[in-house]
Amino acid sequence: MGNYIPPSAFYTFEPIINDPILLIEPILLSIGGDHEELKKINPNSREINSLKDGELSPYDHATSLFLSSLDWNNGEGTPIPLDNGIARNRIGRFPSDSGNAIEYILEFTREKEGEMYFHELLIKLTNGLSAENLGEEGFDKGFAGMELLGWLNNEEVIILLKSMQSGKWEIKSNETIDGGVRDSLRHLLTLLKAAQRRKCGIMMRKHQ
Repeated sequence: MGNYIPPSAFYTFEPIINDPILLIEPILLSIGGDHEELKKINPNSREINSLKDGELSPYDHATSLFLSSLDWNNGEGTPIPLDNGIARNRIGRFPSDSGNAIEYILEFTREKEGEMYFHELLIKLTNGLSAENLGEEGFDKGFAGMELLGWLNNEEVIILLKSMQSGKWEIKSNETIDGGVRDSLRHLLTLLKAAQRRKCGIMMRKHQ
């Protein structure tokens, strides 16, 4: 009987209305029982607004960040996805060992002279919430296997779109999946354009 090979992870790209960097301090206050500031930031999050002042939050740092940053569709309970079609599924289940299309783009592209943001923003999207990059621990992994990777605010979404369309980058000749970079960028472009239209940011999340 052969060895079991688990499926690669699945990745989603969530719409966010609050920049996580601005949520760090309010979340730290909320963890300790002071929820006033966090409630003001995202009044559409049912879970955040059900917190009782003076009582410790039942949510860990990452879960609090997820609940307070997402666009909760005016309190309807479920965010409207940035895409319900091919782009979401293709970029979410990329055929590499890790399944992470953003890491693949980073590995098999190089920036041309004068390009400053293409790789920088892709790194932030796929690794910006790590303790190393954020400077705070506990905001990337939470209860029940929640794993948040990184994010872009709305301004950064627009900057990355411009960088992707500038042509100031190139695909390396040793790319291992034929057309993998271009396919991934095409699907990422769909998600970023949707975020631009909605005037929101985007958060990358990993599901095992």
